[in-house]
Amino acid sequence: MKAKLSLGERRDRGIGFRRLRGVRRYAHLPIILFEGDIKMNIINEKFHNLEDVKKASEEELERGLQELITNITGLDEKSLAGMQARLDAKIKPLRSLGVLEDIAQQIAGIQGTAEPKITGKAVLLMAGDHGVVAEGVSAAPQEVTAELFYAYMNKNGGVNVIARSGGGDVIATDIGIVGPLNPPELMANRVKNGTDNMAKGPAMSRKEALQALFTGAKVARDAIDSGINLLATGEVGIGNTTPSSALISVFTGCSIEEVTGRGTGIKDDALIHKQEIIKKAIEINNIDIKDPVGTLAKIGGLEIAALVGAILEAAYKKVPIILDGIISTAAAVTAAQIAPLVAKYMISSHSSEEKGCRIGLEQLGLEPRIAFNMRLGEGTGAALMFPTIDTALRVADEMATYEAAGVTTGDY
Repeated sequence: MKAKLSLGERRDRGIGFRRLRGVRRYAHLPIILFEGDIKMNIINEKFHNLEDVKKASEEELERGLQELITNITGLDEKSLAGMQARLDAKIKPLRSLGVLEDIAQQIAGIQGTAEPKITGKAVLLMAGDHGVVAEGVSAAPQEVTAELFYAYMNKNGGVNVIARSGGGDVIATDIGIVGPLNPPELMANRVKNGTDNMAKGPAMSRKEALQALFTGAKVARDAIDSGINLLATGEVGIGNTTPSSALISVFTGCSIEEVTGRGTGIKDDALIHKQEIIKKAIEINNIDIKDPVGTLAKIGGLEIAALVGAILEAAYKKVPIILDGIISTAAAVTAAQIAPLVAKYMISSHSSEEKGCRIGLEQLGLEPRIAFNMRLGEGTGAALMFPTIDTALRVADEMATYEAAGVTTGDY
């Protein structure tokens, strides 16, 4: 596999590339995988006053976060109304296309135009390992995280297939896999080699959580700047349903038993043990939900923090972002604790078999759009929404109006 460096010039999907030389010079930059090719993008402008996340102090990261969330605004009401007027003029009873109309209207409000367009789609897949797997909370061994990451690079993972079928890319980033990757450039964005065991103390330091958050935000920004304006959340990390359940529990007030599922398929006794480990982690870490970043650091994950950053950046850049299952939903709930307006930029996808997912969506004021009994993660459920969103906008653009078609209107 050859590494390539983005120069910001358009080719193929909008970016021109040349052979990468002296990779180590750019070790701090995001590595982005578009269907198996490694592409590195140099961001010339400062990112919320942060040119280099890894070199930034904790204070600089905190200031950058405040700058980011301060500039997140609501949807454009004029565009929302304009899209609804367009849809109401179509040859159908009012609101008869239900969720499709909701999606079209939401994207209009996000883009700030009654005639929104999707120019590119991608799943942002963040990867990270978890120290809490030492407590026996997963049926799968930790090395599976890296093995799956290579599958995404080779474009034959489940999310690759589903995203590709909907005309989308997969952007995979190592935020915190434990072991080494080959080639080493794949580890350029790694904040640390997996989280610490949250059942014995904080999963991360506050600075590490902020670094992961801003790394995810930079990956999202890089994708958006390349012409992608529909994002989806994805992840891989053995054991990550454990911190996700913990985050959803503390932020929603629901019990551990209500939000914790079987993850990789653990049996009844292991499920009870997993729930006890989550309770222990929450207790020993002295959680303060009024400090969402601190909570994320103590009982979250590196890839979860990166997804939080991606969600915040999507809202800042006025780009819709599709949620996947419980891990993505945990990140979304956390992001909404940091900046409540981000929920307006989220599009839900499936009703995960992980029961905490639905509870998290309810907290966000969202409902699942599809129910396929899925619990794979990776962004597979989110990617299934790509064609649905395309369809929603095509209805607005291509369906005839009563006037154009010469159809008599009724008293709807």
